[in-house]
Amino acid sequence: MPFNARFTIRPITLAAAVLLASLSLDGTALAQEASPAAPFQKVSALVPLPDFVPGLGILYVDPGTLPAGPFLAYGRDGRLVSTVYMLPLATFERHEGWAGLSAAKAAVDHVDVVYNAGHPGVAEPHYHVILWHVSREAAAALAR
Repeated sequence: MPFNARFTIRPITLAAAVLLASLSLDGTALAQEASPAAPFQKVSALVPLPDFVPGLGILYVDPGTLPAGPFLAYGRDGRLVSTVYMLPLATFERHEGWAGLSAAKAAVDHVDVVYNAGHPGVAEPHYHVILWHVSREAAAALAR
């Protein structure tokens, strides 16, 4: 499956619902405009990915939080568009959870859960759990 292939699960599967319920949306405030402060780094400076990943935007991550993240995704205009978690499939197969993940203090418009077979930076199969802070239309515009 290509990196930018996506589908929206409606309704969200039980596993994703449980995961989302465990997210700490009251966690550390993360930047909502421009690029986030250290220890966040541009993902394209860490692994061979483009600066702008079609369908996601410009990604930043604190390397100490890998593989889960959060990855903060910004549009070309410098505004935060989503918070992305990359959760290894093996974690779900072992029935493990992810509790206490931090997220940007921004309203969540909608959520996508996308399977990915692996890519530079997170090579093992995983799910992208994308908390979109923008409308579906604005998120779709990131594909171009």
